Amino acid sequence: MKWTDSLEIAIALTEAHPDIDPTTVRFTDLMQWVIALPDFDDDPRHCGEKILEAIQMAWIDEV
Repeated sequence: MKWTDSLEIAIALTEAHPDIDPTTVRFTDLMQWVIALPDFDDDPRHCGEKILEAIQMAWIDEV
């Protein structure tokens, strides 16, 4: 997965953190959780606020 795979990341986060309300997650935590996903393989420096917003919105939609 790359940073641009927001839906795939959101699905993986839903499975990895089933008891978390995505609306309460700080971007700093979200970034670390994405990087920790087993299938994630991208440069952490390529992440920005807009990417994290897209991931969070997709995660909210999944829940």
